Amino acid sequence: MDVSHLIDSLNDAQREAVCAPPGHYLVLAGAGSGKTRVLTHRIGWLTQVERVPPWAILAVTFTNKAAGEMRARLDHLIPGGTQGLTVGTFHGIAHRLLRRHWREAGLPESFQILDSDDQQRLVKRVVAGLGLDEARFPPRQAAWQINSWKDEGKRAENIEHGQHPVTRTLVQIYQAYEDACRRAGLVDFAELLLRAHELWLKQPAILEHYQHRWRYLLIDEFQDTNALQYAWIRVLAGQTGQVFVVGDDDQAIYGWRGAKVENVQQFLRDFPGARTIKLEQNYRSTSNILKAANSVIERNGGRLGKQLWTAGEEGERIAVYAAYNEQDEARFVIERIREYIAEHGDAKDCAILYRSNAQSRNFEEQLIQHDIPYRVYGGQRFFERAEIKDALSYLRLTANRHDDAAFERAVNTPPRGIGDRTLDVLRRRARTESTSMWEAALNELSSGSELAGRAKNAVKSFLVMIDEMHRTFAPPANGDEQVSALPLAEQIDHAIVQTGLRDFYEKDSRGNAESRVENLDELVNVASRFELTPDDIEAGLSELPAFLSHAALEAGEGQGESWDNCVQLMTLHSAKGLEFPLVFLVGLEEGLFPSQRSVEDEGRLEEERRLAYVGITRARERLIITHAESRRMHGTEMLARPSRFLGEVPPSLIDEVRPRVQVSRPLYAGRFAEPPPSLKEDQPVKLGQRVTHPSFGEGVVVSAEGSGAHTRLQVNFEGAGSKWLVAAYANLTVL
Repeated sequence: MDVSHLIDSLNDAQREAVCAPPGHYLVLAGAGSGKTRVLTHRIGWLTQVERVPPWAILAVTFTNKAAGEMRARLDHLIPGGTQGLTVGTFHGIAHRLLRRHWREAGLPESFQILDSDDQQRLVKRVVAGLGLDEARFPPRQAAWQINSWKDEGKRAENIEHGQHPVTRTLVQIYQAYEDACRRAGLVDFAELLLRAHELWLKQPAILEHYQHRWRYLLIDEFQDTNALQYAWIRVLAGQTGQVFVVGDDDQAIYGWRGAKVENVQQFLRDFPGARTIKLEQNYRSTSNILKAANSVIERNGGRLGKQLWTAGEEGERIAVYAAYNEQDEARFVIERIREYIAEHGDAKDCAILYRSNAQSRNFEEQLIQHDIPYRVYGGQRFFERAEIKDALSYLRLTANRHDDAAFERAVNTPPRGIGDRTLDVLRRRARTESTSMWEAALNELSSGSELAGRAKNAVKSFLVMIDEMHRTFAPPANGDEQVSALPLAEQIDHAIVQTGLRDFYEKDSRGNAESRVENLDELVNVASRFELTPDDIEAGLSELPAFLSHAALEAGEGQGESWDNCVQLMTLHSAKGLEFPLVFLVGLEEGLFPSQRSVEDEGRLEEERRLAYVGITRARERLIITHAESRRMHGTEMLARPSRFLGEVPPSLIDEVRPRVQVSRPLYAGRFAEPPPSLKEDQPVKLGQRVTHPSFGEGVVVSAEGSGAHTRLQVNFEGAGSKWLVAAYANLTVL
């Protein structure tokens, strides 16, 4: 068999990884080094050269998008494509396992998945039910702690609290939350993995079946695995599984959500004979960008170590701009973007990366002012939008009456006279009787005395509506084999109309009625295109529960894709895995990046440095770094020092766009963290000076670039707006 297509396009290190004999491997894949190519070609090699049957391979990645890309590449790479292969996310694969083995896992067959928003709602209910002060135990933080414990494989009864009052109370919340989930047949994202892991530990026969089936495990983004995911891999591998992991310890930036970069080195200790293969040739960035990235990341200790290089061109030096303040920083960045668009025409090639979401506002204002389309990456995904979750809550309730999160969301949306007092009565009854909200409502209607007649009628109408929807979706057969359930798209359209959601959002008073109704229409379109997967069929899922699971798993990931021709704004965490021709890395100041909290903690500081490394390596052709001399933070004007990460870039790689101007700040010079030698105050122009121009009138100097007669000045004129002028020919008069 000719397998040249599997190896001809690979470099030496990639070929070594793809063609390696059976065994355990850690592939250290630097940024832009072709890790996805290696993973897919390794699968091709196993199936076509090593003759491994496709069903014996399990490929795990972290997002549905990455899994989809892997499947698409494999479809073109190997005969038969992905048929028989198991490719998916940790959560997706755990979900399939639990659907197939729901009884052994101790779950109801129709269990539903809670997304993070509904999880917080349920925790909020639990906190209130325990009579706790929400200010002391915020539901968001309590949910985060519960998920952290689950990621470590801990149940409430296994947590040692040493009579510490706060920890003891959080364990109490955890236990009550678990009880509520069990009654309602709900599982959250962390529970998917923990329950699947426990399934293997408690059911040796099931574990043995999957160990025998999935003998070749390939794990993507290994540096992002948490304690439970790593344990999950180890248990599944057992004594005979062969594990091939791909990751980059220099891009481990998710420690705050439980990822353990230590797993990379632990792998070499836990899997005997494991070999390390380094992918260091970069196919993304210019040489100067890579040299800067290497210089920054080498300051971190405990690395397995690699040095990115490219056979491509040296490229431009890294431009550094010292802004007067955050407004000046935004003006400079947007002016550069305008110049780029005028020259190249593609706004989507430009990305602005920042440490904190709050930094986007100034850039957005400037983009709006100059009528440049932009998109803030990291906003809500389609399935996270309020109107979509409202519609899905009705469908969830028709599928599972005990889904309390769905009940609470649907019961008074749109408003139908079931207010907080009525809900409090139902919540108390549900807690007292250890039942679901639905059962509590039924009991209150039949034997309760707390609700007034109007409230009872409103609750009854709601329950009747849900029951009628259920009968419409799946009418009783009555012996007629021709009767079948309504198609999924029609079910959703019916729910949107009959529940009053469409009318409610058409009259939306918040000014976005049209987009909300369009989103509801799109939900129907999404449902019309939805098809059951072989895994859904194998798990015995019908269309509705399969679609609801798909929606919940999609909502659990990061921001969706929308690559219109617009400037991309995003946090550095959101930028991982992306690349752009022109990148602006903004706000490189001590206390902002690195963050103030990380400065005193070496572990946190190293993760911040890895974040800087990720930011630098997003740039393909040009990287522009900015920092401000002063920045308003928490309502106060603060003097700012350039980030130590900027000082870690060799001066020979830096092109100072504008040497620091003579601003009257006597305290500033001594506040540098590690100032690059090129940052000097040698420019005889003062920002903030008022000037007048023969044609444009009066204005204020807000920025300057260059030196001497060729200095370019940016002046905001009162009547003519912002203008860039060359000092030698500007004919400006200082007022």
